[in-house]
Amino acid sequence: MAKKKSKKLPLAYKPVGFVLGWTSGTVAGLAFQKTWKLIRHEDDAPDALDRDRRWGEILLAAAIQGAIFAVVRSAVNRAGAKAIERSTGSWPAHEKGSA
Repeated sequence: MAKKKSKKLPLAYKPVGFVLGWTSGTVAGLAFQKTWKLIRHEDDAPDALDRDRRWGEILLAAAIQGAIFAVVRSAVNRAGAKAIERSTGSWPAHEKGSA
């Protein structure tokens, strides 16, 4: 019976994972805006289609934004997985190499 529980848990985790993903994206966006303001003293970060911005500014903003997003997403996902494990006794993902 324990095997059924561990096989169903990843499916049950999907809604939780969705909420965590949305939350992490929101938090990462806010963190990026604050970080950009600290670095460049500007309210708006450059976008790839900003005609008046240089390549360096655009690529720097994209690199910072990507790094912040990856760190926040990983931290939120890991915290969510640990919470699921504490509450159910099962890790919410299949072990690598198992079906």
